[in-house]
Amino acid sequence: MRLKIQPRSVRVRLTLWYIVVMLAVLGVYAGAVYSFVHDNSSQLLDERLHDDFDWASDMLAQRPDGSIAPYDETGEGDSPWLQVWSLDGHLLYDTPEARRNPVPASDQLAAKADEQIITVPGVSPPYRVMSGGARISGTPVVVQVARSEGSIIQDQHRLVYLLLLGLPVAVAAAGIGGYALARRALAPVDRMAERARSINAERLNDRLPVDNPDDELGRLATVFNDTLTRLELSFGQMRRFTADASHELRTPLTAIRSVGEVGLRARRDEAAYREIIGSMLEEVDRLALLVDRLLMLSRADTGQERLSIEAVDIPELAEEVAEQLGVLAEEKNQSIRVRFDMVPRWIGDRVVLRQALLNLVDNAIKYSPPGGKIEVLVAQAGQGTLIDVSDTGPGIPTELRSRVFDRFYRVDKARSRDNGGTGLGLAIAKWAVEVNGGQLTLEPATGIGSRFRITLPPTAIATTQPQLQAVTTH
Repeated sequence: MRLKIQPRSVRVRLTLWYIVVMLAVLGVYAGAVYSFVHDNSSQLLDERLHDDFDWASDMLAQRPDGSIAPYDETGEGDSPWLQVWSLDGHLLYDTPEARRNPVPASDQLAAKADEQIITVPGVSPPYRVMSGGARISGTPVVVQVARSEGSIIQDQHRLVYLLLLGLPVAVAAAGIGGYALARRALAPVDRMAERARSINAERLNDRLPVDNPDDELGRLATVFNDTLTRLELSFGQMRRFTADASHELRTPLTAIRSVGEVGLRARRDEAAYREIIGSMLEEVDRLALLVDRLLMLSRADTGQERLSIEAVDIPELAEEVAEQLGVLAEEKNQSIRVRFDMVPRWIGDRVVLRQALLNLVDNAIKYSPPGGKIEVLVAQAGQGTLIDVSDTGPGIPTELRSRVFDRFYRVDKARSRDNGGTGLGLAIAKWAVEVNGGQLTLEPATGIGSRFRITLPPTAIATTQPQLQAVTTH
């Protein structure tokens, strides 16, 4: 089983990675320097051998007795390594340096005389030998020069020692510097972590510090702050929703309890008990309606509501809704008018869209005065379809338009309760439209009243309906 140890701190991991990278870079750099120095020293030694060969060819002369010697005799300490051979392999001349440091098989190398530089490893340090043909006073000979690689080896050893001693120092300095840089670079993370640790449900208004909004950490903190803002809004909506739901549920329960307690205080006849039970059932119906709508919104929030896709005849759907709610309009002596032009059939969930239309028309009936008029207009708008629901009610003030789709929000709370409203109708209608890919907006009304508009996206089916007009008057 392999034991894998991984540092917990990002700062330490960054420092270790920095050291590893520095080791690799310095290793490559040291190898490159060593190779450059080695090649340069080797080339310089070869050039010196060529210079020695040229000097020997120019400075050697043949004496009257047939022996060979330089024009100017030099001291033994200044003489290079030099040998002169005859073509038949006899040694004609050698310097004291050549006698002190004999090179093995030099006679065999002289026999080749190809002016190639050969390294002879048989001595320590190795020698480089060059043998080539020349003429001394007209006599053909073989000139052989050599130089030791000792100076190159010493220089290379010193360079290796220097690199080996400098590499740990450089790595240590890189590690210390890398840790300091990592600590400085990650300091904002520590501050963000410390602040984030203190944020809870009661302190959602706190935000992470943003030192530099343009770098990666600054952008991360900005995104996290945006998330906190959305979370704070969600918590606020949840608290308001919980408080409003509790209040709305308490109202019918309190009414049921009050009516029941009043009914039990004294003996009553059958008619009185029926009236009491009827009042209690009305509150139960209101409570059941509220619970059903809350469950619908809950399923919508969790994405559990599944759509049934089908071709929908929008004008037919509008007439169906108007006919279903005509009884409520009749009670207030109101009229519902449905107008539509040639529109394509729409693809979506008919039941969910019907719920949106029901809520909008029902809302128009509740807020329109007796004798008011409600109009449902279905029209083509480019590739899409528009459904306008207008009423002749008191309208919605401009400053309250942004909140009409909030859950449990009522423009006139007292009248809403009198009308049996729950404050959820517009919220459900907005969800029903948006889940079908459309948009529900509150448009400026012409004259009095309110106008809600459903904008449905274009569909693939383009079968048009003949132009009709249906008016339901009560």
